[in-house]
Amino acid sequence: MSEPREGAEVASSNTGLARASALMAAGTLTSRVLGMVRGILLSAVLGLAITGSTFDVANTLPNNFYLLIAGGILNAVLVPQIAKAASHDDGGEDFVNRLLTLAIAFMAVATVLATAAAPLLVRIFASSSWGSDEMALAVTFAFICLPQIFFYGLYTLLGQVLNARGRFTAYMWAPVFANVVAIAGLVIFLARGLPRRAPAGDWSPEMLFLVAGMSTLGIVLQALVLIVPLRRIGFRYRPVWGFRGVGLGGASRVAMWTFAAIAVSQLGFIVTSQVLTHADAVAQREAVQGAGKVVYTNAFLLFMLPHSLVTVSLVTALFTRLSYAAHEGRRRDVLHDLGRGLRMPAVVLIPATFGGILLAPWITHSIYLGNTIPETDAIAHVLVAMLFGLVPFGWLYLVQRTFYAYEDAKTPFYLQVVVTVIATVVNLLSIALPPQWVGVGVGVGQTASNLVAAVLGFLLLRRRLGRLRLQAVVQQNVRLILASAVATAVSGALLLLMWKILGVGRVAVLLTLVVVGAVFVVVALAGAARLRVKEVHEVLGPLARRLGRGTA
Repeated sequence: MSEPREGAEVASSNTGLARASALMAAGTLTSRVLGMVRGILLSAVLGLAITGSTFDVANTLPNNFYLLIAGGILNAVLVPQIAKAASHDDGGEDFVNRLLTLAIAFMAVATVLATAAAPLLVRIFASSSWGSDEMALAVTFAFICLPQIFFYGLYTLLGQVLNARGRFTAYMWAPVFANVVAIAGLVIFLARGLPRRAPAGDWSPEMLFLVAGMSTLGIVLQALVLIVPLRRIGFRYRPVWGFRGVGLGGASRVAMWTFAAIAVSQLGFIVTSQVLTHADAVAQREAVQGAGKVVYTNAFLLFMLPHSLVTVSLVTALFTRLSYAAHEGRRRDVLHDLGRGLRMPAVVLIPATFGGILLAPWITHSIYLGNTIPETDAIAHVLVAMLFGLVPFGWLYLVQRTFYAYEDAKTPFYLQVVVTVIATVVNLLSIALPPQWVGVGVGVGQTASNLVAAVLGFLLLRRRLGRLRLQAVVQQNVRLILASAVATAVSGALLLLMWKILGVGRVAVLLTLVVVGAVFVVVALAGAARLRVKEVHEVLGPLARRLGRGTA
């Protein structure tokens, strides 16, 4: 077993990790902001009722089906296998070409089959209580969107080759292109004066192309742009057939368990989708604003912003390091990166939880300008239910990747079973709620399931690695909670005052959000710095020096 890195080498490694994470975070932030713009425009074009859910179901199908056939397998298998193959005489080039050839062929066949099965897939994910027009529109959208499966897979394949070679930035920036193309289609839709929130039976071919066709075109571009950075690092893909004797047996075992985990997840999501689309149909019949599929999707988009910006960016950079350390038996390095992967995101995720819960209605009302207050409140209510589980969601994500680094996909499978069973039980119970609260019940199920699975994941990780040395993580999290609680109390008092004085007009809500949000951030970060949360000093130090004063 090799000795752990220490001293200047660790510092240099941490600096490189921070730099890589920052570059990825910038790409993720840009993509997520554009994704929010796209979501706002989609809400304006389609609305948040059942017609909006027809596209939401169809456009979610490529993601769901891609995850089922390839996504988790590629993410869990490719980086660890390439890390091992790097020791080969050719640097792993032959192995990577064989793995890419197999994956591309498999995805091509699966995409054709999935697209042909579009009507069946829509009926699986959409409630039978939908009308014939809604079902027909959703199926049409699905035929246009399902070819995205292949290009999602190609994007992941090429991106993971880049990640395994320490080139993370392009992978995180590529989705920007997809969002730009999709936004362009929606802007053209509005500029041409096409009917907004049109009934399901009134959609023309032009409307279908600008919404669904441009969305698919964007995913195509997202994959193809990665060819450029691959060529710059000297990678040239060439199809290589034949997979015996090249070490794919281990990859297949990992892939089998990863596939099983994704399959369990998707079975659970079928229930989630059925429950939410049923809520849409009931809300339409009762003429109320429900919290159904498209409301849930918009809330989840907001929920994922801090997770994607911070946790995913950091763990993507960490995963390669974890894979190499695990392969080389450097247990102390694995524990070091595990602790860092828990502490660094917490600086953002814990304050984001408190601040998001406090300001959720103001956030949604300010962002979704084309929607009514009942519509934005529906999104806010679901968002709050999700935000209680933001930190455990990140814990589980990191724990799963740590097991994957050891080529152990069996344990994440069991964790996914726990998540799915708990969430599904809560989702089924949520059917009894009024349609305005069904999405909130689903959000509660998401929070509870991820919390239980994350705690169980730590216990299983301790069994594998021994003592996890998480005292520093616990201490830091407690300090961040205290600082965020104080910031919530101060900001909440200011919020009530401004609400009473300014009211709830569009400008008043936006002004309140900006002022109260700024106060919350300053108080939370200053409080955390005062409580000696060193990660906050790392963030505030350069800014403080630039302003000519030291941090508290």
